[in-house]
This record gives sequence, C-alpha cells and structure tokens, in this order.
Amino acid sequence: MKSSWPFLVFLFLLSGIQVFSQTAIELSIKDTSGPVISRNVYGHFSEDLGRCIYDGFWTGDRMRMDVVEALRKIKVPVLRWPGGCYADQYHWRDAIGPRDQRKKTVNTTWGMVTEDNSFGTHEFLELCDLLGCQPYIAGNVGTGTPEEMESWLEYLNFDGKSTLADMRRKNGREKPWNVSFWGVGNESWGCGGSMTPEYYAGEYNRYSEFCKNYPGSQLRLIASGANSDDYNWTDKVMKNIVRNRTWGISMHYYTLAGPWEHKGSATQFGEDDYFKAMVSCLKMEEIVSKHSAIMDKYDPKKRMALVVDEWGIWTDAEPGSKPGFLYQQNSLRDALIAGSTLNIFNNHTDRVKMANLAQTVNVLQALVLTDKDKMLLTPTYYIFDMYKVHQDAHSLAVHFTSPQYVHDGQKIAAVNASASRDSSGAIHISFVNIDPSKKITINAALPGIAFSTIHGQILTSSKFNDINTFDQPDKVKTAGFNGAKKTSAGLSVELPPMSVVVVELQK
Repeated sequence: MKSSWPFLVFLFLLSGIQVFSQTAIELSIKDTSGPVISRNVYGHFSEDLGRCIYDGFWTGDRMRMDVVEALRKIKVPVLRWPGGCYADQYHWRDAIGPRDQRKKTVNTTWGMVTEDNSFGTHEFLELCDLLGCQPYIAGNVGTGTPEEMESWLEYLNFDGKSTLADMRRKNGREKPWNVSFWGVGNESWGCGGSMTPEYYAGEYNRYSEFCKNYPGSQLRLIASGANSDDYNWTDKVMKNIVRNRTWGISMHYYTLAGPWEHKGSATQFGEDDYFKAMVSCLKMEEIVSKHSAIMDKYDPKKRMALVVDEWGIWTDAEPGSKPGFLYQQNSLRDALIAGSTLNIFNNHTDRVKMANLAQTVNVLQALVLTDKDKMLLTPTYYIFDMYKVHQDAHSLAVHFTSPQYVHDGQKIAAVNASASRDSSGAIHISFVNIDPSKKITINAALPGIAFSTIHGQILTSSKFNDINTFDQPDKVKTAGFNGAKKTSAGLSVELPPMSVVVVELQK
C-alpha cells in the first residue's frame, strides 16, 4: 500500500497557509460623540497645471458638465485654486473681462506653456456654484503685493459702490461672492518665495492686515505652512504670526515624494514599491500628530485649524505625457492610500478642519481622468463617494490593535479605521485592509450602540496595481458588501485583502 504521508504533509502545509492568510482582531467603538468631522476635510485642489483646468474642467469656452456632475455626486465641499506653486505667479487682473482681451502669460512653473487666462476668477467661482461648494483662493505673496490681494478681496466681496465692485458688475456678476477661505501665499518655504519661517510670518502679518471683512463675508485666513515634517516651520510661524487674524495654518505631505524623476511608476510596481508607498502614506499619522502638538503649545484651545491643503500620492508622470503636466494613472493602491489618509484625518478632527486632495482632474492623484470627450472615474473617486457619509458627522473613537503587514522583515499596521454618527443617528465605520494577502476579521464590540440593519460597500480588486482605463472604465469600482453580520457582542466584519469597506448601522 502506498504511503499517505506526503499527502498528509500537503494537507498540513495547506492548512497552515489558510491559517496564515486569515487573522482576527478585537475592536471597540463607544457611542460617545467626539468633534464633528468637518465636511471640508473632504475638499479638493485644482491648480492651473497640466490638464487639470484646461481639458479637465474647461474646454475652450465652457464648463465640462460631465465632470461637474461626477463631482456633485460625491458632495465636494470646498475647492482650492489657482495653486499651488502657480498661485504665487498668478495675477487676477490678467483673467477677468472679455476672454478675447485677456492677457496671455507663460506658466513658468508647470511646463512653460502659454496661459490664455480664459479660465479666471469668474469661471472658477461659477464652477464652485455649479458644484455647490465653497471656494478656497490662494493669494499671491511670492510675486504679488498686499495691494493686489486687498483689491481682489474687494472685487470678490464688496457689495457697495466702488471702482472694483463696479468692474465686477460690468464683468457680469452683480452680487459679491463673499469668499471666506483665503490662503496667504503657498509653500512660502519653496516655490512661493524661498522664505525663512520668521520672514514669512512678517509677510503674513503685513498681508493679513489688509485683508478686510466686508459686510456679509467673514474671512478665514490660512497661513502658508510646513512641508511634510518641517516642525520648525510650524513652530516659528505659530510663534510669530498674529493668531487672532488666522483661521488656520496649512501643511503639505505627499506619499512617495522624492526626487523629481524617481518617484516610481503609477502602474508598473511590485510589492516592494507597494509596501514603500504604504509606509509613506501611514507616516501622515505621525506628521499630523506632531504638527498638532506644536499648535497646541500656542493655541491650547484649538481655535486654529490644521489645513492639509495638499496631499496624495505623487508618482512619475505617465510615459509619453509631458513631465511638467504631472499626469499619472490611479490604481487600487491609490484608493487604499486615500482611504487610510481620510481615516487619519477623521481621527484628528479636533485639529484637521480642512484638507484638499491633489488634484481633482488629470493631475497627480486625480478623481477624474479625461481624454477629449471621454471621462472615467478613478479608484480614488470611489473612496470619496464611500466616505462622504462622514461629512459633518460626529466622530466616534475606535479602539483596536492592528495586526501587522509584514514584508521583507519590515512591519506596518495592516488595518486602519474611523467611525462617525450622522444627524439621523446612523453609524458609519470605514475600514482599510492594506495587507495584499490576508483576510482580516474584525470582531467589534459596540457597547450602547443598538442597530437592526447593516449595509455596506466595498472597493477592492485582484491586484494592487489594477486601474480603470478608457477601454475598461469599471475595472475598479464599488460593490455591495455582505461580509458584515450582527453578533451577540456587536458586529463581525471580514475584510478581504487590499480592500476598503464602509459599513452603515441603522436602528
């Protein structure tokens, strides 16, 4: 009789693989309302860069309504413009009045292309009206003057009789827009002027002195903040600016930020690069925590906001595209980065009151890609669609110890999560499992939380570099999720590898 020992060994090894590919963790959520998750945490950023505005939102002389409708669906709350680095070379008077009479300039920051200024102040604010969102305008401190910023504010916000208000009316807008969010410069440590923090704080104080609250418009001024983990910048600016004129201070952080041409491909990557990107993404937790701690020193009552007004993954530009246009594809990896980052922001909503993904269309971690009259939604778009339930909901504290995602001897947390209760009483929990090979079961204790129905959505795919293309626009998109069930203790959720899940609990 032939020995069965090899077959038994095979079964043992197979069972070991199955055990290794699954793990379970305990999680608890208490129904104690925390700070409100501001809708503006789910904001976006559209710079005059590459094909974000032109061929993205704007085609010749009209708005792209297919793009507008897609963004309306995810309830974009706030949109930042005109930069970015471009803001500090942008002069608003160049782009008002009849389009055929507007000044032609050169975008020396992004690609040395001619800017015809057919998309300017009026067009941007029309776009915000169509989206139903608030505008966030970045003012020019690098090559501008306090007078230029002061005049722009008057043009935008004054309802009385003045030369600038009359100019606005002549250009087709009778009533003021009452723009509230206003950035005083951008990346003033770099492309915005290569300033020291002490020098910038002086410039901020000078410019902000001339930014006035016109009747009906309460300004929320945002100081130009740090690059990534430059904590000295935050400390010196917080120490020296006039804080009672300041609504917030910004911070920029990009996953995989590095040498200009060596960030890695958006689509052609293996697990080494995948893991590296996840390590980089999850560093946002440390960076937000440390900047918040510095702000606490000067602002212990948390009156000022930390505004992460540029974030996302920055890879090499797609082969065949103009490097200065920063066009990159968008994969499942990027969706996992978006979900993880938004969970971090949700859990720091006592400080993080606004954030702006870079960027909305055709640039960096875009929500939408276009090709002439065609349009597709990226995996990242679907994350914002799933997570919109957290907007203006009360945050709930989530307690758990994540299992580790181990690769090549390095370890990072495999699971991250956030939770909130909305105005109707529904609870939403968003989970991200970044482990590419393990299913992870969440056993959630929910003391004091009563619910009778469970609904869920999931975003996943078979490979972490799967993308949507114009030939296959629906390869990575949301689907209904049935991996959650009620238990005697609360809730059990099975997270597939490389997945984002949002669960809704209702009475």
